[in-house]
Amino acid sequence: MIIGIPKEIKVQEGRVAMTPAGVMELTHRGHTVYLQRGAGVNSSLSDERYRQAGAVILDSMEEVYASSEMIVKVKEPLESEYNLIRKGQIMFTYFHFASNKQLTQAMIDSGAICIAYETVMDRMGTLPLLTPMSEVAGRLSVQQGAKYLEKPQGGKGVLLGGVPGVNPAEVMIIGAGVVGYNAALMAAGLGANVKMLDINLNRLRYLSEVMPANVRTLYSTEMSIRESLRSADLVIGATLIVGAKAPHLVSREMLKEMTPGTVLIDVSVDQGGCFETTRPTTHADPIFEVDGIIHYCVANIPGAVPITSTRALTNATMPYVIKLAEHGWKDACKRFEDLRQGLNILDGEVVYKSVADSLNLPYRELHW
Repeated sequence: MIIGIPKEIKVQEGRVAMTPAGVMELTHRGHTVYLQRGAGVNSSLSDERYRQAGAVILDSMEEVYASSEMIVKVKEPLESEYNLIRKGQIMFTYFHFASNKQLTQAMIDSGAICIAYETVMDRMGTLPLLTPMSEVAGRLSVQQGAKYLEKPQGGKGVLLGGVPGVNPAEVMIIGAGVVGYNAALMAAGLGANVKMLDINLNRLRYLSEVMPANVRTLYSTEMSIRESLRSADLVIGATLIVGAKAPHLVSREMLKEMTPGTVLIDVSVDQGGCFETTRPTTHADPIFEVDGIIHYCVANIPGAVPITSTRALTNATMPYVIKLAEHGWKDACKRFEDLRQGLNILDGEVVYKSVADSLNLPYRELHW
C-alpha cells in the first residue's frame, strides 16, 4: 500500500503522524511511504531520518494526497485539504465529527473511507488511540491552569500548591476518565486540593483507593457541580461520550456564582466542550474571558508538546496502520473489531451512530 504523511497545518500543531521507526516498519513490509517535506521538523524529526528509514520525501501536501492510497494524520483535515481527498482514499486520523458538521459533510461528499482514532475501541471497552493524547492533555491541562491562575495572566493570583501556612488551590475535575485521572495526578502532585466528579460509582471507588489523600471524589449532579464551582480556583472539563458531542455541564448562569479569575480548562472542546461558554481557541490565542472567568479551550492541547505527543501517539497508532496496510481497510475491519469501531464515514454515508445522531444525519448500519 502507498501511505502518505502530510504536514499538519492546524495553528501551532507540531505533531506528525508517523516517526521514522514507523516508516521503517512499513517499508520493511514492502509498503511505500510518502512524507511531505518538513512534516516532522517540529517534533525534532528531520527529513533525512525519514529518508534513511525508507520514506520518499515530496515537496507539497498536494503531491502527498494525490500519490497515496491511505493518508495518516494527527488532526482532522482543514478546509484547504477537503478538495485533495478523493473517493476511496483511506483517511486515518482524529476527526471528532460530532462537533463539526462542515467537516462531516465534506468527508461525506469526498467519498473517502474515514476511520477515526477516537472511536477505535478494544475488547476491554477502552480507546487505545485516544488514551495517549488524553494522558498528555490531562497533564498539560494542570500546567496551563497553574499558569493562567497567575495574576499577570488574568487569574486570581493563586499558587496551585500553596506554601506552608497558606492554603493550596482548589482544583475541580469534571470527568474521571483518562484525562481526569492524569489531571488529578498532576494537580495532587503539585499539592493542590483536588475534587473529581463523575457518575460512574465504580470508577469513583477505584480512584478513592488509588489516589493520594489530597484527592476526593464526588458523585456528579447539577447540584454538586454548582456547589463545587463556588470554591474552585481551577476547573478542568474532561467528559467524554464516545463519538458523540459532549454534554454542557457548566452553564453560563453558573459562572456568576464563581470567583472572578477562576480558570476553566475545557479538554472536551474537540467534542464540542462541556462548558456552555466554550468556543475553540488556538495555541496562538488560547484564552478568552466570560463574566470574569478565564476560559482555555485549545482544541489541540497535546500539540504544544510535539516531541512527547508524537511518540506517544505513534506508539499506539502504528499497529493499526500496519493492519490497514497489510490487509486493506475492508479485510482489516472485518478481521479486527476494534478497527471496525473506528469506521465513521464510508462511501458517502455516516456509519457511526453517535455521529449521525449528534448531527441529525442519516445513519447506515454496516452488515459484514
